[in-house]
Amino acid sequence: MRVLGIVPARGGSKGIPGKNVRPLGGKPLLVHTAEAALAARRLTRVVLTTDDEGIAEIGRGCGLEVPFLRPAELAMDDTPTLPVLQHVVTALEKTGDRFDAVCLLQPTSPFRRAGDIDGCIELLETADLDAVVSVLPVPPEHNPHWVYFRDGDGLLRLATGEDQPIPRRQELPPAFHRDGSVYVTRRNVLMEGNSLYGKRLGGFLADSRSVNLDTPADWERAERLF
Repeated sequence: MRVLGIVPARGGSKGIPGKNVRPLGGKPLLVHTAEAALAARRLTRVVLTTDDEGIAEIGRGCGLEVPFLRPAELAMDDTPTLPVLQHVVTALEKTGDRFDAVCLLQPTSPFRRAGDIDGCIELLETADLDAVVSVLPVPPEHNPHWVYFRDGDGLLRLATGEDQPIPRRQELPPAFHRDGSVYVTRRNVLMEGNSLYGKRLGGFLADSRSVNLDTPADWERAERLF
């Protein structure tokens, strides 16, 4: 299976200004993802997509390919991830390079390991899935069987739609949430299906140290972990 690794790192960032090149643990944030991607055995090629030449230079310096700069219209604050990935795939296919799957690796998850990447790809290939995402367990108190929403009348309703909560923690089914470290999607699901997830989604249990850097508080936690 030929798998394309894509690292998206645009120049603008509101929550943590300049976060993609800001030093974390002694090196620019982007470098942590580059090192894990280049150490993964199952990635055929790893490409950085950015609109910023400074970020591109750092990416090249740590071994990432930067075959082109991302168009400005795909580097806005509200630009979804899907068209960014599709742009890279389309551009590379025009040069004759086609892949079976795409692996999204966001720099905001600096603790991901090469083994997490390879594990997700292995699961995608062996389990006949459309996509695989890295996940972490949900604590019991956040399990959907114990989580309530307020309805239009202000009454609490279980997230599962059931009438009664499961009474004992030991009876709760395992629940998981995406940790944002790794997304692997089959090429046709991404391009023709316009989805990162498809209909058959698998989960790979990631490193429990996972941090998704969106706020200054997230950054402080990452610093403590380093």
